[in-house]
Amino acid sequence: MNETFIIELVREAVLMVCIIALPPLAVALLVGLVISILQAATQVQEQTLSFVPKIIAVFITLAIMAPWTVRVMLNFTNRVYNRIPDLLR
Repeated sequence: MNETFIIELVREAVLMVCIIALPPLAVALLVGLVISILQAATQVQEQTLSFVPKIIAVFITLAIMAPWTVRVMLNFTNRVYNRIPDLLR
């Protein structure tokens, strides 16, 4: 096994994880920001108020993004499997 292959594989895997994690993290950030602004405006400082909308928004985002996420992971897996014969030469 070639060291450059392993380094390239790990680099692609980390990049794929970052790309897949970006939409739910961005939604959680935006929902948290909106709720924080509303809490500051209304002076309601309940800590649990921010968690429920964030969890719901992240789950909805994950449900919407699931087909795209699976497609990205399958493409990565296919690229890895297609490179295996090149390693055996």
